[in-house]
Amino acid sequence: MKRIFLVPALAAGLLAPLAAFAGPFADFETQLRGAYASYRAALFQTNAGKPEPAAQALSGFAQKWDGLTADWAASPPPQYADDPAYAGTLAAVAATIDTAAGQTAAGDLPAAHATLEAVREALGGLHLRNGIVGFSDRMNAYHARMEHVLMTDYAAMGEAALGPLREEAAVLTYLVDEIEAHPAPEAGDPAYAPLVAGLRQSVQALQDAARANDLKAALASVGGLKKPYAQLFVKFG
Repeated sequence: MKRIFLVPALAAGLLAPLAAFAGPFADFETQLRGAYASYRAALFQTNAGKPEPAAQALSGFAQKWDGLTADWAASPPPQYADDPAYAGTLAAVAATIDTAAGQTAAGDLPAAHATLEAVREALGGLHLRNGIVGFSDRMNAYHARMEHVLMTDYAAMGEAALGPLREEAAVLTYLVDEIEAHPAPEAGDPAYAPLVAGLRQSVQALQDAARANDLKAALASVGGLKKPYAQLFVKFG
């Protein structure tokens, strides 16, 4: 087997570009996460039905997004430098904010909330296209499967629902495992661990009930999935 040796000067020359990428890479993702925190607040407030807090949250998100766009639209960080949809994604999020702000000003908070869901998809797509997986992406993967479970009428299936519920509980358990194994950057916050534990407990309750063939308890556990997720998502997701 041939071995390749690099003299120190050559090795340093090859590694230098990678080191240069590390700063912009992390700086963008940190700024994006800050904007995403404001997005989560806007999503929550538009769902809460209170116009003034919703408008304030949207304004905060708009400010964060304007700052990110000003810093990075013309000079994307290295992880997105070859993404032809990068500029379009930034513009699409800005347009979504404007639409939601108009709907909020008109008093149509449900429409604003529905509109803002597109931001989650746009930013998730940005990461997915470029091979990046962060805490919010794992939270969104859980959310997508949880929504599927919540929207399925298991009660109408009767006892036949227990098999599918066992399968869904296994999928949700895996997704929670991924969330626990890759904590949020703010995991040192005292509120973080209890919220993750609450998410875990909600899925465990569903899995235990489905395994015990207790349909009534399983259906009740399905109803208990949303709140723990929402609490973790709003603060850290």
